[in-house]
Amino acid sequence: MKKILYAFMLALLALPNVSKAQEAAGAVADMWSYPVVYKYDEQVKWYFDLTGTTWNQGDDVYLWIWSPSEPDAGNWNNSSEFAKLTWEHDFVWSFTLTPTTYFNMTPEAIAASAGFWFRLKDDAGTKQSDVANMAYTNFDSFYTANELVRPYPEHPTLDGGLSILFNANLAPGFENATSVHFHSGLNNWAILQEYQAWLPEIVAKTALKNMGNGFWKMDLIPSEYYNGIPDGFVFENITYLFVKDEWAGTIPDQILYAAEVIPPPPPAFKYFPQQISKKDFLGIMRTDNEPGINTLVYTITAGSTEITGSFSGNMAEIKGFVNLPAALQNVNATTIHVHVTDNTDRVLSDVDIPLKTLD
Repeated sequence: MKKILYAFMLALLALPNVSKAQEAAGAVADMWSYPVVYKYDEQVKWYFDLTGTTWNQGDDVYLWIWSPSEPDAGNWNNSSEFAKLTWEHDFVWSFTLTPTTYFNMTPEAIAASAGFWFRLKDDAGTKQSDVANMAYTNFDSFYTANELVRPYPEHPTLDGGLSILFNANLAPGFENATSVHFHSGLNNWAILQEYQAWLPEIVAKTALKNMGNGFWKMDLIPSEYYNGIPDGFVFENITYLFVKDEWAGTIPDQILYAAEVIPPPPPAFKYFPQQISKKDFLGIMRTDNEPGINTLVYTITAGSTEITGSFSGNMAEIKGFVNLPAALQNVNATTIHVHVTDNTDRVLSDVDIPLKTLD
């Protein structure tokens, strides 16, 4: 608690006295790092989600951090280029650093500090985020825990970062290993990334980082690491083992279960009302659409008459009505054929619908 209070006091003292009005950009929506866990002398990429702030996609955003030290001190009104974030996509920016280098501090000094306290700002210092703290996960307990492996997080997601710690001192046959490799697959080996010792690019891709004294670490993002993941893939687990050198030794198979993901409801398509005549409007609706699906395109055929058109909507619902009375007023038909596609030309429905005969 004292460290946190100290960090806030430093923020107040360090805030420059400027005559320009300060625009409050809002709070950082979310933050994370890759690798998920890292040592202070290891390169890391911090991510900042600025959804809900007043920044626009692609804006220049800078880091002003005062704890554990203040690398850009004195430059509030004109941030240094080294403090500039990289815009990734949508409302996500990133900042790559090696903490010991960036803060010019030893790992021990950083560990004893109040942590990573900062604001995000524009170049001129007229716009700033709320005070924020980039959390750090200390994994020192693994070195004395007598555990063979430990994942961060315990239950990974397909698109999130994953770090797996490995204590080779507990693995028979791994003494004096010069390299350790990740031989693995998604969903009980269904989608493989094998360790192939004769392929240099695969040797590099599957290699764990040597953390010293028999400890190793594997960092990956499953959706980027594994090739050939099909659309609609439901991530259930990662099955894996670690390999010493060129298959000089292995550990028993391990399994990491994915975080519980509640899949969205399947898309639902329907016509309404259930019975129609030439004097009714035909309703066409599709709900719970996939990302990117926003339009229904229809062709209705009655004899030699053809009606075409489209409706727009969103992922939650696309809905519209076709004016059959106007189109079929002078058409002698007992059935209509309805063909519906989406904006990717995928056929969603191709049916004959009987027309109710009115008394």
